[in-house]
Amino acid sequence: MLAKFTLVFALFSFTSMINLPFGVLRAKARKYSVKWFLYIHLPIPFIFLARVISGLDYRYIPILVTAAVLGQILGGKMEF
Repeated sequence: MLAKFTLVFALFSFTSMINLPFGVLRAKARKYSVKWFLYIHLPIPFIFLARVISGLDYRYIPILVTAAVLGQILGGKMEF
């Protein structure tokens, strides 16, 4: 049970962190442009791959979507 929680937490963290730089880039792109669309959707294959490799089933997708949105929002609020 603890191992599963640790795995879900690690994947949640990975999903949030991979979306941070894309959130920064998305915030600087013109809304609804091709770049804006790509910055939102480019991390998805990597998250999918991490979920499949880790062996988590589809029931954890809502948690990972929440992490992705959180990463995009936090990244959009960051300034460099």
